[in-house]
Amino acid sequence: MKRRHILRWGCAQCAVLPLAGFANTSDVGADSWQAPQRFARPDLASDEGGLWALMDREETKLRRSPFLLKDSELQNYVLDIACKLGAGHCQDIRTYLVRMPIFNASMAPNGMMQVWSGLLLRVENEAQLAAVIGHEIGHYLQRHSLERMRDFKGRTAAGLVLAMFGIVGLLGQLAVMAGGLAFSRSQERDADIIGLKLMADAGYDTREAAKIWRNLRAEAASNPGSEEATRSPMLATHPASDERAVELERWAESRSANGRVGQEQYRDRIANVQSLMLDDELSRSRFSESLVLMNRLIANQPERADLLFYRGEAHRLRAKSDDLDLALADFEAALDKGTVPPKLHRAKAEILKHKGDSEGAQKAYAKFLELQPDAPDAAMIRDYLKGTSS
Repeated sequence: MKRRHILRWGCAQCAVLPLAGFANTSDVGADSWQAPQRFARPDLASDEGGLWALMDREETKLRRSPFLLKDSELQNYVLDIACKLGAGHCQDIRTYLVRMPIFNASMAPNGMMQVWSGLLLRVENEAQLAAVIGHEIGHYLQRHSLERMRDFKGRTAAGLVLAMFGIVGLLGQLAVMAGGLAFSRSQERDADIIGLKLMADAGYDTREAAKIWRNLRAEAASNPGSEEATRSPMLATHPASDERAVELERWAESRSANGRVGQEQYRDRIANVQSLMLDDELSRSRFSESLVLMNRLIANQPERADLLFYRGEAHRLRAKSDDLDLALADFEAALDKGTVPPKLHRAKAEILKHKGDSEGAQKAYAKFLELQPDAPDAAMIRDYLKGTSS
């Protein structure tokens, strides 16, 4: 199956996920909770041992997956954050960065953690990434996935577990997602509180946690009448309600409010793969959501010409109302700022050709060929230029 088809199919399945609520009570006390000792490998004959063995096999597949991001520095950086948060459990955690343009992360009972590129694109700093990783470690430390498997024992439990852990279980999602994949309300709250406590202990600014969910809600709200649970596995299984954000903010105010944010460090680490992630974001064809994301990225880094290009490209591909004019405006603003991706000129040419500006389209196409003479569509563009000049 081609990668683009997998991406679209994976997103489509999110629609069947239930949106869990967020409770005001919890089994975990913010101050009394203590991390358990490292987990010994369970007996293979037990249900937990079988679960570990299942995830070990899936992890072996994941190591060979073409979906993994090839950036060792970023991989080590994310693992280092997980180790700061996991402390005594560090040596049991393995992190995998998966090239999927959806906001999601998960941690299996055997210590395998996946972080999807859509999440890496959306978090704004190290503290926000730590908030999500800490939340997933919270589920791991409380053995919530084992509880869920036992809850669903006798009802495709193995498929449920596969679906809970992302790309390794993508094919298992169809059979089980409609059956109640989400963690329980108390489990979600427990993981939130544990994650914030781990953040505080590691010296992060815990106020950053609530910002993630507010940003995701803003993206989901860009499509009137849509349900936020249809937008990503994380929104479906980790509900981003206003109540949840308020609760996170309330708890954070009393914990490490002046801790580490790590904005510049995070930007430096994702710089090598951010263009790839932005290309993948546009491949989702959810342009209204992408525009909310692009607006936020540009507000945070207004000096970047490449971000203006990607926002313009989202407008061009959506092509509603005045989108083409907005796209041209972004392209021109990007050109004024300096270095831009060569494909901006091709995109600009497409708009000008659509508007009937043949001369402008020719100039833009010629500039694109000058910068990228070996582009896959270079021959087709040259044929167009020959036809218009004859």
